[in-house]
Amino acid sequence: MGYDYALVHLKYTVPLALGLTLLYRPLATKTDVYKILFLVTVALVSTTPWDSYLIRNRIWTYPRDAVAGITLFDIPLEEYFFFVVQTYTTSLIYLICSKPTFHPIYLQVERSQPSNGRPARGTNWRYIKLAGQLVLALVLRYSVKLIRDGGHGTYLGMILIWATPFMLLLWTFSYQFIVGLPNSNTIIPVIIPTLYLWVVDALALQRGTWVIESGTKLGYQFYGLEFEEALFFLLTNTLIVWGGIAFDNALAILNTFFDLYPHVPTWPSPIMLIRALLLPAGAYNEDQILGLIQAALRLQSKSRSFFLASSTFQGRLRIDLTILYSFCRVADDLVDTAKTPEDARESVRKLNDFVDLSYQRMTRPAKVAALQEFIEASFPFNAQLALLQLPTHYLPQQPLSSLIKGLESDLKFAAEDDQAKPDQYPIATESDLDTYGLRVAGTVAELCIHLVFHHYPGAIPKATRERLLKAGRTMGIALQCVNISRDIGVDAGLKRVYIPTSWLEEEDLTPDAVIKEPQGAVVEKLRQRMLDKAFAAYEEARGAIEDMPVEARAPMKVAVESYMEIGRVLRKPGYKVKAGRATVSKLRRLRVAWSVLSRG
Repeated sequence: MGYDYALVHLKYTVPLALGLTLLYRPLATKTDVYKILFLVTVALVSTTPWDSYLIRNRIWTYPRDAVAGITLFDIPLEEYFFFVVQTYTTSLIYLICSKPTFHPIYLQVERSQPSNGRPARGTNWRYIKLAGQLVLALVLRYSVKLIRDGGHGTYLGMILIWATPFMLLLWTFSYQFIVGLPNSNTIIPVIIPTLYLWVVDALALQRGTWVIESGTKLGYQFYGLEFEEALFFLLTNTLIVWGGIAFDNALAILNTFFDLYPHVPTWPSPIMLIRALLLPAGAYNEDQILGLIQAALRLQSKSRSFFLASSTFQGRLRIDLTILYSFCRVADDLVDTAKTPEDARESVRKLNDFVDLSYQRMTRPAKVAALQEFIEASFPFNAQLALLQLPTHYLPQQPLSSLIKGLESDLKFAAEDDQAKPDQYPIATESDLDTYGLRVAGTVAELCIHLVFHHYPGAIPKATRERLLKAGRTMGIALQCVNISRDIGVDAGLKRVYIPTSWLEEEDLTPDAVIKEPQGAVVEKLRQRMLDKAFAAYEEARGAIEDMPVEARAPMKVAVESYMEIGRVLRKPGYKVKAGRATVSKLRRLRVAWSVLSRG
């Protein structure tokens, strides 16, 4: 009886597991807990018979003075703990590395023949799949030969014959994600725990905590680490990461194709996950995937703050929020980037018609086809999916109409000549500023909250819902005021001034003067006044977030705080706005997000 093996855990595996737990705890979701439990269970069930066989056949052994002596199927209790702690640790590293990833955009349609007017697509994937299967099948065959030959290749053969079938199964299910996901999801989560455990294993072998019998190993070592042990930890960590990838692949299918899977529980059953993975890639909705790719790219390129915040939302709520942002961005661009004021007004008219048709189709089924025909005939190709995918069937019409009215108000800035006109600067008073902020930002906050209501039905009483909606509108004004404060220089370049004219008059300024010189002490004073207004509205509304469902509460705080951090940067004495905009470093944004999530 001894405690060497237990000391290995106390010194190396437990501290790492605890550290990763503290790091990831603010980010953890119910689905993450389910994923870890699932992977740990699979690890225990699959490894126990194999490990027991190795010990009974004395391929490896544990000296009596190194273990406590409690065994099950001849496996020491400390070894079972290793199964659990390694799986847990590697799973956490995978979760940390893959947290920002928007998995639905990595689904790929595979169609070997043209179908419904669509060309063949993704034909190379079949060869990638077959190549991986062939390589793993050859490895499996080689492992059988090693075991039959016996001797020094026995342990290597036992490792390969155990790991390869699981790798083959996971590859067959999730080859698209294994190949297509970023290296941060596929390679780094394998390398980090593997290097760490190589060091731990080498130290344990040198201390004699466990022993590989000399007649069953090749005898190749590197700084005391046996070749077979190095391969074992590389393969086991690969299996854990591939298991996490397969899990995320299944969730991406379930959450993306809502027409095939109308209801997805927080903890989908293993059978549901397997059925999702068995769905042929040719059955994927290509437009749904393309629309999400476009939406994610818009979010990432146009708003780093909201892109970061989006990764903290879960499942279909994250998908719908990304689609909503995409629609808002497309609508804004259709108006803002129009070649002429007449084209911009035509875009506003078309957007209003789109909203009207979207809600008519709910009561008049014949309008469903008419809506798609209208979108295809009226909008640029790269904007069509953002409109088609907007979930108007569970969003109210009024905020969308108000949003378009807000976009339309920007057209009042347009002038055919350089002479100021009475209505050229529509933000005359602070009341006008509130109305504008409510229309272009308060409505978006209101729509986001309605999405939360839809995805977590029954979680919020009606009276609380009304309070949340009111607070959301106020918070929208706060965020818009931050936006205006940041973009004074950019807006001046577009001959727009969102600072109320009444404020300017108090400082003996005109909108034209701000356009000509959007910097200086007086403009900076007005910027700080706008920020004061923003933070006053923020303080008024922030407490209502506590009434949101727990699944959305902290992520919504991240979205708000990430954007308000821009205001905090602008408030710093002596801060200079660069290229017309204030910037917040990625590290600072991550620190803000982690701090918010830690507080819950």
